[in-house]
Amino acid sequence: MGDLTKIFKAYDVRGVVPGEFDERIAEAVGTAFAEVTQARSLVIAHDMRASSGPLAAAFARGATSRGADVVNAGLGSTDMLYYASGSLGLPGVMFTASHNPARYNGMKMCRAGAVPIGSTTGLGEIRDRAAELLESGLGGTPGAGTVTEQDVLAGYAAHLKTLVDLSGVRPLKVVVDAGNGMGGYTVPEVFAGLPVELTPLYFELDGSFPNHEANPLEPANLVDLQKAVVEQGADVGIAFDGDADRCWVIDERGESVSPSAITALVATRELARHPGATIIHNLITSKGVPEIVREHGGVPVRTRVGHSFIKAEMAHTGAVFGGEHSAHYYFRDFWFADSGMLAALHVLAALGGQERPLSELLGRYSRYAASGEINSEVADQAAALETVRWAFTGREGVTFDELDGLTVDGRDWWFNLRPSNTEPLLRLNAEAADEEKMAAVRDEVLAALRS
Repeated sequence: MGDLTKIFKAYDVRGVVPGEFDERIAEAVGTAFAEVTQARSLVIAHDMRASSGPLAAAFARGATSRGADVVNAGLGSTDMLYYASGSLGLPGVMFTASHNPARYNGMKMCRAGAVPIGSTTGLGEIRDRAAELLESGLGGTPGAGTVTEQDVLAGYAAHLKTLVDLSGVRPLKVVVDAGNGMGGYTVPEVFAGLPVELTPLYFELDGSFPNHEANPLEPANLVDLQKAVVEQGADVGIAFDGDADRCWVIDERGESVSPSAITALVATRELARHPGATIIHNLITSKGVPEIVREHGGVPVRTRVGHSFIKAEMAHTGAVFGGEHSAHYYFRDFWFADSGMLAALHVLAALGGQERPLSELLGRYSRYAASGEINSEVADQAAALETVRWAFTGREGVTFDELDGLTVDGRDWWFNLRPSNTEPLLRLNAEAADEEKMAAVRDEVLAALRS
C-alpha cells in the first residue's frame, strides 16, 4: 500500500519504472478500475515510452478479467484519449508520464465524456482496491472481456478542425518541436490540408528523449525551437510536451510567449463566438487575463491551480474556455478537457487571419511584467508562508487571500506563494506594472522566505 500511495498523486498515477510502477501493478489497477467504475467497456491509449505498451496491455488484462471490454486506441496523445472517451462515451485511461524524464511512466484516468478521475472522485478507491488485489492475488477470469483495436487518430484530427475556423488562414511557416513525443504522431495528421509550411523538429517517437526532455516549461528545452524559428524566418514556433496535451508558443523573433497571453488570445476568440460567456483562469495567470475578458464582455472566474479544479469549475459554470499558466488550455466543446493541439490551431487561425507578425498580434495581451515560477525549498511550508504573510501585513491597500496558498495583492503588483503537493517546495509567481517593480516585489518575497 505504501508503494501505491507514493505513485498515486492527486490527479494521476506516476512513478519510476520498474522500481515503483510495473506491469503487475498496472494489471491490479486495471482490475480495480473495472470494479470501481463498473465499466462494461473502456478505451485506452499510450505514448511512445518503451514501457507504455506493455503497461497498457497489463492494464487491459486486469480490466478484461472483470468482464470489461477494452478498446485499444494504441499510440496517441492525451487529448486524443480524451477525444476517444468523449466520442465513444467510454471511460478512458492514458498511459504516459507527460513531461517527466524517460524513467517515469503513469496513467491519467477519466470517466465517460473525459470527466477526470482524481483523488476525491474515485482515484483513491481505485488505489485502495488495487492494493488489496496485490496483497490477496489478482484472480478474475482471464479473457472474460475482449480487447479490440481501434484507430482514432483521423477522427481526432477531423474533430479538432471542426472547432476552429481555419478557412481564412494565409500561408504560414511553422516550426514544431515535438521533443520526440506524441506531437510527432499527431501534428502531421492535424496539420494535413492546412496552408502551413511545416518544419518538424524531433518528430521521431523516442521515449528516451535523445535531444531534450519533452517539457517546454523549462527554457533550456526551447532553445532549439527558438533558433530554428529565427533561422527559418518562420511565423511561429510551437513546442509540445511528451503527451502533447500542452503547447508552448514562440513568436517570429524567437521570443517565448507567456501562456497568459495565449489564454487571453483564445478567450477573446471564444467570446466572439459566445458573447457574454464565462472564461476560467487559474490564480497565477496574469491579471491582464480577467481584465481582457471583461473588456470583451465575458465573465472571468478565478480558480486554484490544477486541471481537476479547472474542469470542475468549467462544468459548474458552463465556461467556454479555461487557461492555465502551465500552458494547459481547456475547451467546453472538447468535453471540458484540455488540448494543446486545439490551442495551437487557435493561434494559427488568429495569426493566419491577419497580416501582422505574432509579436505585434500578441502585444495587446501582454500588459504586465511577470517573474515566472520560482521554487524555494523549505523545511516547513506553513511556517514559511506565515513569515511572508507577516512581512506584508499592515501595508496600505494590500489584501490577502488563501484560495491556493497565499496571494498578496498590492494593486499595481501581486504575488502568489503556494506549496507543492509532492515536494518540500514553495512556488512563487509575482507580477507588477513594470520590470523594476516586479523585481522589487520578487526579491522582497524571496528574502523573507529564505531568511
